[in-house]
Amino acid sequence: MTVSQAIREHIAAQPAGEPFTPALFTGLGSRAAIDQSLMRLAKAGSIECVGHGLYIVPKPSRFGIKAQPAPEVVAKTVAQTEGATIEIHGAEAARRFGLTTQVPAQAVFYTTGSSRAIRLGKMVVRLQHVAPRKLVLAGRPAGQALSALWYLGRHQVTPDMFRRIAEKLPSGEFQALCEAKRSMPAWMVAVLNRYERGEGMNASSARAG
Repeated sequence: MTVSQAIREHIAAQPAGEPFTPALFTGLGSRAAIDQSLMRLAKAGSIECVGHGLYIVPKPSRFGIKAQPAPEVVAKTVAQTEGATIEIHGAEAARRFGLTTQVPAQAVFYTTGSSRAIRLGKMVVRLQHVAPRKLVLAGRPAGQALSALWYLGRHQVTPDMFRRIAEKLPSGEFQALCEAKRSMPAWMVAVLNRYERGEGMNASSARAG
């Protein structure tokens, strides 16, 4: 079986609309042969190049418009090629937890890999490199909470904010967040300790009264 035939078989099993990179075909041939095969398939319309080194099997929507993959799926696919970890940007995480009402203008994700931008039509998906300790809980609800806290920073994070996060997270996830103190900066640990001493609850009770 030729490299081209092997790649065609893999692509035939690839769900339409899900992005993939040349790394999907590692072991089927040289990188040059893989790239050439993908270029021929893209030219024939069997696949579509949606970004540098990023492809999808076209998936028409019910209105006949080609549907683009979700930004988070794209970010995960790109990160996997580097063996990197990703998490949603702190601004989006804070919005999801109701800690801010601001809606991010772009799709941005934190990554332990390299920073880069992927253009999907008129949309741009950005990967922003951060220190690994900021992503120790990545891929789970507690990781989104940690992302939000890092983004909001020492001047906005309060014990009451931890209380609000605790109300939104499953108990096991909030426990995981609390147990990640070794990866938190000193200021975040100090605020979490204040929450654990009951300061967040006291502030809530005072407002309710």
